[in-house]
Amino acid sequence: MRLSKRRGLALASAVAVTAIALAGCAGPTDDTGDDSGEEFTPLSSIKLQLQWLPQAQFAGYYVALEKGYFEEEGFDSVEIVPSGGDIVPQDALVAGDVDFAVAWVPKVLGTLEASGVELTDIAQVYQKSGTTQVSWKGDGITSVADFEGKRIGSWGFGNEWEIFAAMAAEDLDSTSVSITTQDFSMNALFDRDVDAAQAMTYNELAQVLETVNPDTGELYTLDDLDVIYYEDTEGAMLQDALWADTARLADDPAYADAAVRFLKAVIKGWAYARDNPEDAADITYQAATAPGVNAFPVGPIHQLWQMNEVNKLIWTGAKFGLIDKAAWDKTVAGALSAKNQDGLELITSEPAESAYSNEYIEKALAALEDEGIDVSATYTPIEVTLTEGGQ
Repeated sequence: MRLSKRRGLALASAVAVTAIALAGCAGPTDDTGDDSGEEFTPLSSIKLQLQWLPQAQFAGYYVALEKGYFEEEGFDSVEIVPSGGDIVPQDALVAGDVDFAVAWVPKVLGTLEASGVELTDIAQVYQKSGTTQVSWKGDGITSVADFEGKRIGSWGFGNEWEIFAAMAAEDLDSTSVSITTQDFSMNALFDRDVDAAQAMTYNELAQVLETVNPDTGELYTLDDLDVIYYEDTEGAMLQDALWADTARLADDPAYADAAVRFLKAVIKGWAYARDNPEDAADITYQAATAPGVNAFPVGPIHQLWQMNEVNKLIWTGAKFGLIDKAAWDKTVAGALSAKNQDGLELITSEPAESAYSNEYIEKALAALEDEGIDVSATYTPIEVTLTEGGQ
């Protein structure tokens, strides 16, 4: 049976900025000095560019605002700037429109090589890939090796490179598949416009499991699907990372200081989300349903599922945000090997050493450990029962 789940998916051509002005300033406001003794006035106002619309993928940042963690670190004004696909995070950072940005590593690597700019990954928030390829059980797509001759769905916008990296690892010619553009719902899978749809564990996969199977009258389950997890392939790449302006880090001691304070607030936000997933999901639900914000999907149960899955990608037992060299090297190797169906390459040479640094996250972690905050826990998942539409 043909099933169409047409819902109000808006890419939000002009997404309203989530601007939170924090009352007061609890952190340092007087001139201070960096490690070299150079005096500077600490930054008290910053902007963070997200990669997408408000959702639990970004819960730690909204929690940090809601709970006053940025205020505790000396910021009296913080703006979280969503993107509905109309803003490329790394471009906004390069242009100086924001101070920090959330973006996937391979996407930024492509930008760095293509433009010659320098940005630095100062915290690798997601330690694992959350990307999957989802097909109907019985269609015979149970591994990347089965992609040949199939219609493989992707959102584009750089999200396709994990697919091509995984194919390269299997020695599959990228021209042997038909990459079919899908939107950010799972309509393409329901309508069988693709053989396997791209889906994040924390978002689009849940959209399938929140939909009623017309043959049974019950919600679809994982038993109805074959799911390929890119984390289990050689194509797995590092995803949500926090990026800063490389030159500004080197030349502006106030910005370098702000980076550490910013990371401290962010870590506290994500640690709260780890320990209080229900409350964190509610905080992001409120952000996603704020006036003028056209997020999709925004159901409260969907946000709780997303919070649960996101925590699994972040809290793996390693210290929060540390860039693991092996994972970085695997991402670079995948980016070097990936070639799309038009024969284009993501990158052709190794990125500069400045493309990542643990200097700032290590300072933030050390300070928080001194305060008794657990920065390296392994997340214990909660049970989330999905409902139709995630409502």
